Order: sequence, then structure tokens, then C-alpha cells
Amino acid sequence: MIVVMKASCSEENIEHVLTVLEKHGLTGHPSRGVERTVIGVLGAVGPSGAPGAIGGINPTIGETLESLPCVDSVLRVSKPYKLASREFHPENTIVEVPAACVAGGSVPIGGDAVVMMAGPCTVESEKQLMTTAEAVRKEGATILRGGAFKPSTSPYGFRGLGEEGLKLLAKARSEFGMAVITEVMTPSDVPMVCEYADILQIGTRNMQNYMLLDEVGRTQSRLSSSVACRLPLKSGSWPPNMCFHRATATSFSANAASVLSRK
Repeated sequence: MIVVMKASCSEENIEHVLTVLEKHGLTGHPSRGVERTVIGVLGAVGPSGAPGAIGGINPTIGETLESLPCVDSVLRVSKPYKLASREFHPENTIVEVPAACVAGGSVPIGGDAVVMMAGPCTVESEKQLMTTAEAVRKEGATILRGGAFKPSTSPYGFRGLGEEGLKLLAKARSEFGMAVITEVMTPSDVPMVCEYADILQIGTRNMQNYMLLDEVGRTQSRLSSSVACRLPLKSGSWPPNMCFHRATATSFSANAASVLSRK
């Protein structure tokens, strides 16, 4: 369910709608657009700190909401990805990522320009990272990608340098001016990775790691995900990015990104 506010509504009107939703055991997520504000309606906040599914909603709540001051309309949304839908967020999302290597000091992601993120799959040494960072910057990359934590297939394989790898990424950022994107794999590592990275990456292996998604959603860091961003949105993270960094036989075509952006 989405509550569409009138263009003339005030913050007090929005807060009043949120209060009414809370009294009915629901949670409201305001999205303030250029022309008007819409409020996505979810279930009550659960033990994890994230709102749950609405479930069986009282049909009279729609009439109650429509009678409130400055409410324009109340819409039913059947899509499961309510907070990421165009009904809830009609405008395109443009994420500004700080990067000293570009004019203006930031890289806009989500606009018409192509943004190049490049770097080693895994940070293995300072020499390897610095050499790669210099090379990709010369080719036009504005965001340095590198893994401090490696999801190894074998339990005996190399698992990355950890925090030392994060420090090397931060050093490369200082030297070449690129923003840094790196993957976070466990909830306990989220605060540490946030100290060094500009964008947190969620890998395909963690697409159903809900504890991790909830923890990332509580941060204000930019999020890059190879999976749907519904849980981070529920937990409060906005805006997310959806990007596709590796084409394999088990992944769907990157052309689908164009279709998904319209949904």
C-alpha cells in the first residue's frame, strides 16, 4: 500500500500519517520527491529492527488514511518489492559518490553517464593493488573495485587480507583519487568496512543472508548489490544501486537491468 500526499502537504501532515499507521501496527516509509511525497506502508518493526510483511491488512485502513489532511490517494501495490517499485519512488535515483579524481569531487551513479568500476578481484599485495589502480585510472575508471575478503570455494583457499586489504584500498584512494567499492560478507564486519569503503558490495552468495542485509540496511553507506535490494530498503538504507559485475552462465543478462529500472 502507498499513501500519496498532496503537493501542498507539510511535514506535520506526513508525521500525522506515520502516527496513524503506527497506531494500526504498521510502518511508514516516506519518499520525498520533487513534486510530492509518497509513503510506503509495511508491517510492524520486528525483533531484527526491520519492518515485516503487511499480511492481512484491515480494509478500513485505506478509508481512514484517505480521510486524513493532505492525503491525495491511497494505492494498493501488489508487487513484492514495494519500496523499490516505481510507484513508491517514481524519480530516477542518482547516487553521488565522493571521488577526488573527477571534476566536482563526486561521481553520479544512475544518470546517463557510464561509470567504470575496475580493479583486482582480490587484494593480494600493495604492489598488485597500486599497479592495477594506476592502470585502471589511466583507462578512465573513477571507482576502484577490490576484495579485502574473498569468498573462497575451498575452506583451505586464500580468504583475503581482511582489514589490511581495506587499508591498502584506502591508500590507493588517497593516491589516485578514486572511490572504493568492496564486498562485505558478515554482519560483524559491516562497521569496519564502512570505515574504509565508499560503497558496500553485496555478492550473489549473500543474496539470502538476511542478517547481513539487515545490518547493511541500517548504515547510511551506499550499497551496490548483485541481487535485489528489498531488505536493505526495509532496514532504512536509501538509495541502493543494483549493478552486475560478472556475466556467467548462471546469471541473467545485464540487459535485464534496463527492464528492472522501470519496475
